Amino acid sequence: SSVAYFPPFLLSFILSLSLKIRTKMQINHSNPVVFFDITVDDERAGRVVMELFAHILPRTAENFRALCTGEMGFGYRQSIFHRIIPDFMCQGGDITSQDGTGGKSIYGGKFEDESFEVRHTGPGLLSMANRGRDTNNSQFFITLKKAEHLDFKHVAFGFVKDGMDVVRRIGELGTKDGKPTETITISDCGQVL
Repeated sequence: SSVAYFPPFLLSFILSLSLKIRTKMQINHSNPVVFFDITVDDERAGRVVMELFAHILPRTAENFRALCTGEMGFGYRQSIFHRIIPDFMCQGGDITSQDGTGGKSIYGGKFEDESFEVRHTGPGLLSMANRGRDTNNSQFFITLKKAEHLDFKHVAFGFVKDGMDVVRRIGELGTKDGKPTETITISDCGQVL
């Protein structure tokens, strides 16, 4: 028996095409597009652009969008990625404590799980971090790989449209216990479309 060999560039292309095909049904051109400008120890690392699935998860997408713009008087600007596990995910959004113990939604403290329709099918998915059912606030994570074990537990509500190279670089600054080796900050954020 023989095993098919795919050169790394081809495998990477196939995986990215696979994610695009799987998320195609979620993509809607009227969905909001937001961005994070990331710094690592005060040095510019790049921009991450994300599309939010507002047509499937309007409340969850609106919470994230408004936290990106800061239009409610609070948001992600100057918050950090406090938990990063290499080859798994990058977590941030604790806008009240900056250590994973806090967070605040535009709806008050926390809000309900809207839907588990979008699955954690690959890298670059944007999902709500929580402390159990219906405990969403401002904390979120971005997957670095497929994470099916998070399906039906965490609400995935968007994807990285551009800047996955920046997310991967951030992912390399994590540790097994999740404590980043450097300070990763959302220096600026907002809405593109």
